[in-house]
Amino acid sequence: MVRQKEFDVEKALDDAMQLFWEKGFEATSLSDLTSKMGIQRPSIYATFGDKKELFEAALRKYSASHASKIRTKLQHSSSVKAGFRTFFEDIVEEQYSESCNRGCFCINTMVELAPHDEKFEILTREHQMYLAAIFEETIERGLRSGELKTDMNAKALAQTLVVSLIGLTVMMKSRPERSFVEHSIEVILTLLE
Repeated sequence: MVRQKEFDVEKALDDAMQLFWEKGFEATSLSDLTSKMGIQRPSIYATFGDKKELFEAALRKYSASHASKIRTKLQHSSSVKAGFRTFFEDIVEEQYSESCNRGCFCINTMVELAPHDEKFEILTREHQMYLAAIFEETIERGLRSGELKTDMNAKALAQTLVVSLIGLTVMMKSRPERSFVEHSIEVILTLLE
């Protein structure tokens, strides 16, 4: 007879995701995970596999949720330009208002693990490409509506905005002067003019 799980798997994965997001892969111990998730090591191994597999599951969950939120935010904006402005400004606002500056879990992984782990190089690159596709789809909407100039290269602009997003998110970890970041966002947004 198969034994039923005595814990909420999704909640445990969310708890692991929050911990990995805050501390990173290397700095998170199995003891940290058992404490945060409220389950013992055998349950972690039986449900998620080893620490790296658990991290991968948490990263995949984050990436899907993060991309979905970005798509929804941009799709529900009446203006493409205003949508991107709000998107970039919200990143800055969130980072300055949070006491714990976690940044983006996926970008943190790109910096911590991707340089020496092919699986995480691929996973973080996939997330970047998915964000580029969301941005491109949004830019194309602006081209169709006439809000954006028709001579824009939607794909190249989307990729440039992803590079800007990654750079901004990494830089925010050091809490630069707010005016430095705000001026940079203004220049980034001129790409949509």
